[in-house]
Amino acid sequence: MNAQIQQLYNIGSKSDRLIIGLMSGTSLDGLDIALCRIQNSGIKTRLELLHFATLDYTADFRNKVRRVFAKREIDQQTLCGLNSFIGMEHARLIQRALNKWQIEPAQIDLIASHGQTVYHAPQILTKDLSLPNSTLQIGDGDHIAVHTGIITISDFRQKHIAAGGEGAPLAAYGDYLLFTDDVENRILLNIGGISNFTFLPHTGSDLQSFATDLGPGNTMMNQYVATYYGIEMDTHGEIAKQGTVHRELLSALLAEEFLQQDFPKTTGPELFNLQYLKQIQQQTNTSSLSHPDVLATLNAFSAKAITQGIQKVTKGLQQIAVYMSGGGIHNPLLIENIRQDLPSVKIESMQQLNMDPDAKEACLFALLANETVAGSPENFNNIKNSPAVCMGKISFPS
Repeated sequence: MNAQIQQLYNIGSKSDRLIIGLMSGTSLDGLDIALCRIQNSGIKTRLELLHFATLDYTADFRNKVRRVFAKREIDQQTLCGLNSFIGMEHARLIQRALNKWQIEPAQIDLIASHGQTVYHAPQILTKDLSLPNSTLQIGDGDHIAVHTGIITISDFRQKHIAAGGEGAPLAAYGDYLLFTDDVENRILLNIGGISNFTFLPHTGSDLQSFATDLGPGNTMMNQYVATYYGIEMDTHGEIAKQGTVHRELLSALLAEEFLQQDFPKTTGPELFNLQYLKQIQQQTNTSSLSHPDVLATLNAFSAKAITQGIQKVTKGLQQIAVYMSGGGIHNPLLIENIRQDLPSVKIESMQQLNMDPDAKEACLFALLANETVAGSPENFNNIKNSPAVCMGKISFPS
């Protein structure tokens, strides 16, 4: 037997594993690196976050990715090179984190890498039925494995699509195992570039768990300030706070067909972007609005897309609790807008469930890798409209 296959077998046979989960979102702020100790698998899974860091990307890294991100026409040589470049850069950042934590690579069992999404193309978004659902995350797993010396599991979304899914969101697979409660009907809300949630009915419910995208989270606000202010984000919503929500523009933004579709569903910045905003502004004769007014409206748009989705899925239910994670929770105006629309709903940080809200997504990919080597597809049979599969491609260091 190949020695590395024997090593993988031994890892899968252990009672617990040290797994590094990686998440790089569409906001391109940095690489989330979570070192997790994971015991068992399936509903017996126990995850302990040992260390977490977000290591910032350089401006050069961001600019390279933005040359291909969410664009239909790109330079293929750039895309090809970035696949290797991002893998090598992620390996370098992992080594930096391990050095900081004084941990040797040989102590780590696995790396779980989400990769960097550059295009997401489910048929529901493209309307092109001649091509199947598709998505592309780059940052080659072989490069990570070779440059760290650690077995790497990557490219999780392809199995989901191959088995009949849309490739996103995948959070339900981890959320279902870790956070289902005996009493509460839980919404685990993640506000990244795109907002999404996992619905977790209590254990005695006849309802099924599922994860769904909702609409824009930070992406349109970030794109707007990058274009007109030359900054990465509207920190703490300070610019939006200076503006006034334009109700006609907000209503027109909320009329987008995707927002009316049933759950679960998936979308991306390929739809919710500045071109979409420009189109709606032209329709509503609001192209001359001040930048603060536009940002205030975009902030309210993200909040409404979130709260209308939560209201839809929880109608008629009792004991509802929303637990939040993702970069958007650091925008006080966005959170205030969400709370105003859901006055009777318990809304808390994921910290209340003993999970660092900034680390949650990286931890969930570590859990998916754990299921790949030690779990079973049957562990996910009760997730609505999602294939019961274990995901990820395995890369050996040599």
